[in-house]
Amino acid sequence: MKDIPIDGDYIQRDQFLKKLDYISSGGETGAFLEGHTITLNGNKDHEKRKKIRKDDIRSIDGEEFHMTGA
Repeated sequence: MKDIPIDGDYIQRDQFLKKLDYISSGGETGAFLEGHTITLNGNKDHEKRKKIRKDDIRSIDGEEFHMTGA
């Protein structure tokens, strides 16, 4: 599991994907979500602008990321 620092109270999913270099623009979010298995705290989640908060655990194709404060 990788720790990912976020500034503020949350980061939106498209910003999170850009931070990890999975996408280069927010317009790519929908296509990325369709082609990958994504969960938030163990539940499947495909909402484009979902807010990810500190201590949430995000999984992309089995790779886990833990959101931490900055």
